[in-house]
Amino acid sequence: MPETVEVRFKGTRKAYFLWTQPDPARVGDPVVVEAERGRDLGRITAVGDVASRKCGSGCSGCAVGEAAEPAPPKAVVRRATADDLRTLDEVRRDEEDARRKVIERVHGHQLVMKVSDTEWQWDRKKLAIYFTAEKRVDFRSLVRDLASLFRTRIELRQIGVRDEAARLSGVGRCGREYCCSSWLTELSPVNLGLAKDQQLSLNPTQISGGCGRLLCCLKYEHEFYVTARRRFPKQGKTITTAVGPEKVVAVDIFRERVFLRSEEHGSRIIPLVQLREEVDRLGAVLMTPEAGGGLALEAAEAPDPSDAAAEEDALPLAPLPESPVPANGSSTGGNGRRTGRRRRRRHRRGSSGEGPTGHA
Repeated sequence: MPETVEVRFKGTRKAYFLWTQPDPARVGDPVVVEAERGRDLGRITAVGDVASRKCGSGCSGCAVGEAAEPAPPKAVVRRATADDLRTLDEVRRDEEDARRKVIERVHGHQLVMKVSDTEWQWDRKKLAIYFTAEKRVDFRSLVRDLASLFRTRIELRQIGVRDEAARLSGVGRCGREYCCSSWLTELSPVNLGLAKDQQLSLNPTQISGGCGRLLCCLKYEHEFYVTARRRFPKQGKTITTAVGPEKVVAVDIFRERVFLRSEEHGSRIIPLVQLREEVDRLGAVLMTPEAGGGLALEAAEAPDPSDAAAEEDALPLAPLPESPVPANGSSTGGNGRRTGRRRRRRHRRGSSGEGPTGHA
């Protein structure tokens, strides 16, 4: 039964084919496959269910994934022989010479573009040229010039700086080869929020890779940081502890510590377990999720009995006169306010002698 195989070529280019040979396919085997115009040579990187899931997940690394209605994969022609591999080595050695010639023609046409890499098809029936540019480039005249120079089909592909770094490879700040060139086959978006959640320096020179964009490795441990911070109070939150109100200045998720600051007692560093014990000792603990991730740690203070006694001492000894209550039961209603105003006016008229006087 035919099975799906993933075949990778130079750089990050890949495609999916069907393996119909009697002997089983193995990862790393060189194979000759059908290309758009002619044949190409690549190596198998996934076999069976793994390749089928990749092909069916809507990847954008091959023509099958880019098409609106993907065509069924073609069958692998055959395994590559030693002569096929020697031919591929000769083709790869000629690519650098082809890139220099392309750069000369680009300068001759005064085009603002950077030629990153060139790739010959195994049978030399197509030359793919990868370039980067900040703006749209009209390279129609350049294509005609290159077609007459190389006597083959010319294909120019504009790529981004991250794809350029993946094709050219290099050594990162960690001392190892770029992830995008070695094992990271799918480049996912990386935003500045990942660095903020990990409390990293927002200096672009410290969190950027060789391509000038944010490091891909910022995404590796992001889920751990988000999960760990949910156990801590949110930074900037004021909580009530054993020494009184304190503000959470910072948290150390690795050593399980919390940095607190109080206006009266200054700063202190306590373990998270001790902070929870202090808050639990004061009263019920309310753990509510905040919008920015993390939990707000609040304590409900117990009522002080002395406050209630002070309020009772402040009450007057003589009862206050009862205010008229309107018929609807609301002391703040419109009828109650009008009744109070009439009573005050009658009181003023009686005190000034304007009202009627009685005789004994």
